[in-house]
Amino acid sequence: MTNTSFYPVGTPGQPWNEDDLNQWRARQSRQRRYDEDVVPRIEALADRYEKIAYGRLDYAGETYTLLALRDRHVDPALPTALVTGGVHGYETSGVMGALDFLEQRAAAYAGKVNLLVVPCVSPWGYERINRWNYDAVDPNRNFRADGPAREATALIELVASVHETFLLHIDLHETTDSDEGEFRPALAARDGKAYEPETIPDGFYLVDDSANPQPGFQQAIIAAVERVTHIAPPDDKGEIIGSPVVAHGVIEYPLADYALCTSITGARYTTTTEVYPDSATATPEECNHAQVTAVCAALDYALAQA
Repeated sequence: MTNTSFYPVGTPGQPWNEDDLNQWRARQSRQRRYDEDVVPRIEALADRYEKIAYGRLDYAGETYTLLALRDRHVDPALPTALVTGGVHGYETSGVMGALDFLEQRAAAYAGKVNLLVVPCVSPWGYERINRWNYDAVDPNRNFRADGPAREATALIELVASVHETFLLHIDLHETTDSDEGEFRPALAARDGKAYEPETIPDGFYLVDDSANPQPGFQQAIIAAVERVTHIAPPDDKGEIIGSPVVAHGVIEYPLADYALCTSITGARYTTTTEVYPDSATATPEECNHAQVTAVCAALDYALAQA
């Protein structure tokens, strides 16, 4: 067990106050641009898909328009699928994988499914390469209508505006070495708790819903992604990030209880991907490819069962 003094903000044993929060904010610098990396690619797709501005963030005078893309012609006779990326803005392949899917593979699903894709749920976090938003809140533990993260509540409102029933929701994430080097120590410090290290899994894995497990769906994705990148093995306790491995490369969470992004649609098929970009053998292209492969495998399986 490591003391919270490991993290250079806050007082050990005490939750952050406003001064601590401002000190943390001062440590966050813009390292890349949502309006240069993401928005132009969304704009370029707007001739093929309907662009939706579904919300707006205003953080200390910096504004971000939240953007989604969906099929221009929604067929109520078809199933509907949601693809989300960048819920944690620092998880780059989630954002790029969603965009790559739209640019390279989505056309193959025309006439088979109504697609709704949100490439970057958390643009402030994308620019700062951070897990949290401006208020040091993790959107992916706050997907509830009364939650404190506007990134989450805006997406909930977008989903609520869709009249069709969702068959599928796949949320694209990464587990990175910085989870242990930065984000979990920051979480412990923010909450005035002791930091307890965990092991970062070496490889790709999925998070299923323990309240609605779909093992065949998860294994179809794992089988496809395994041709692209390696799958995370369990640790010596038979776990991945503290959760029992229920199948090759799969753990389960109670999605609604944890207020995770994949709880918001009520879809039959849900999964969270976790790519490992810090592998010695991984490249950004491989990580993006793994995300695209996962989306396609998820769609193929769900549509075959519909």
